Amino acid sequence: MRAHWLEMVQWNEQGLAPAIAQEANTGQVLMVAWMNREALQLTRETGRATYWSRSRGRLWVKGEESGHQQHVQEIRLDCDGDVLLLQVHQAGGIACHTGRAHCFFRRLEEGTWIEVEPVIKAPQTIYSTQRNHD
Repeated sequence: MRAHWLEMVQWNEQGLAPAIAQEANTGQVLMVAWMNREALQLTRETGRATYWSRSRGRLWVKGEESGHQQHVQEIRLDCDGDVLLLQVHQAGGIACHTGRAHCFFRRLEEGTWIEVEPVIKAPQTIYSTQRNHD
């Protein structure tokens, strides 16, 4: 008998696994978030990336506040079974709550983190509140 697909994921002590969101068309890594069983199940069922927000203590659908949804094309599990990879189409071209295309906008140069990616849209125009972001 084949194991249930959710049982194949090696969840950490908090019942979470890191999830990497990658733009399906370009391979660009957009962001890293956390998923629990329910988030992964909902992502599979709806086709929209759903994560577990540690700061909010609840599930959140990417783009629920910003409108920048992630439409999931494929879900993969790494060789150790403890990291998820979501290949997505990023709506609006903005994945980061800072208004950038992706969350990896700082590069280490001579011991200093330098911001090397432009802000596409100012966060205050994206979010109604600044307390929590997707």
